[in-house]
Amino acid sequence: MVEWCLPQDIDLEGVEFKSMASGSHKVQSDFIYFRKGLCFGLACFENMPVESELERGARMKSVGILSPSYTLLYRYMHFLENQVRHQLEMPGHYSHLEAFYDDKKGVLPAGKGTSSSQPPVHWLPSIHRYMYPEMKFFGEQIFILWKFALLRKRILIFSPPPVGVVCYRVYCCCCLANVSLPGIGGTVPESKPFFYVNVADIEMLETEVSYVACTTEKIFEEKRDLYDVYVDNQNVKTHHEHLQPLLKINSADKEKYQRLNDQRQMLMYSQEVEEDCSSCEEDLFILFFMEQNNRIFQTLMEVSASQDKTLTADHARGMGLDPQGDRSFLMDLLEVYGIDVMLVIDNPCCT
Repeated sequence: MVEWCLPQDIDLEGVEFKSMASGSHKVQSDFIYFRKGLCFGLACFENMPVESELERGARMKSVGILSPSYTLLYRYMHFLENQVRHQLEMPGHYSHLEAFYDDKKGVLPAGKGTSSSQPPVHWLPSIHRYMYPEMKFFGEQIFILWKFALLRKRILIFSPPPVGVVCYRVYCCCCLANVSLPGIGGTVPESKPFFYVNVADIEMLETEVSYVACTTEKIFEEKRDLYDVYVDNQNVKTHHEHLQPLLKINSADKEKYQRLNDQRQMLMYSQEVEEDCSSCEEDLFILFFMEQNNRIFQTLMEVSASQDKTLTADHARGMGLDPQGDRSFLMDLLEVYGIDVMLVIDNPCCT
């Protein structure tokens, strides 16, 4: 139940299920990002053993905030962690929370629609130390997720609690689809991070054409009409027949993964030898995928502006793609982004 909130007239229906993930009773502490209407939330959870039959031996609380933007929420994580501990030890004392609200309430824009078109670009560097391990977590599979993210598929990541780190995986998937070229993706649904979702969100998810989210509820796996891609640990799968070819790692994916690792090694070497700490691994990762995406769309736009509009195997290789292995990905990409070119990469003959 929601025991206290400010402002008191805000619609918080269902927020108690978002700010305390299903299965949280199994962990001592966690944090959770979620979406509520047009706002994004961050809540910190803690589970404290108590000698009380009424509370069945455990007192569990979450303290959270809502904002039209998710990019700055992390700044208040330390405050929320302290406050949830304070609420467990001294229930009913809300003066710190009241002071926090009075201080911050005028800072954030409150107009309708302010959060709906927020591009998933950089969070500020402080968040990054949490992000990179989540990027590495997927290994070569990151390039499978990259293709699905570019195609704006509905991606659902399952994991048991703690759910905080999985929220970063959601954000990472959105970062894979960044494009900085003007005029690209205007007609395509934005890559939306929904962060944590549960069964109470099913009705809302039914209407979404593109999102990235995570859940701790295994029942979602059976609800195939809600997602295109299901990620369980490092296992990426899809029930759509036409997307099956995208699950295979091809030679171009392996080359890109090697290149990403090489760049990372060079960065680590320069940090060690030249003591250059101005750039970090996460910036490298985000930039790597943005440059890769820009190269693809730059080539596609150039070909679509040419006289014969013919996209060849050489073009595919120039974009860092496998002419055969990425054929169906390229065809989907052209359709999703409405790019008018003719693909002349033949399927290899069966022998």
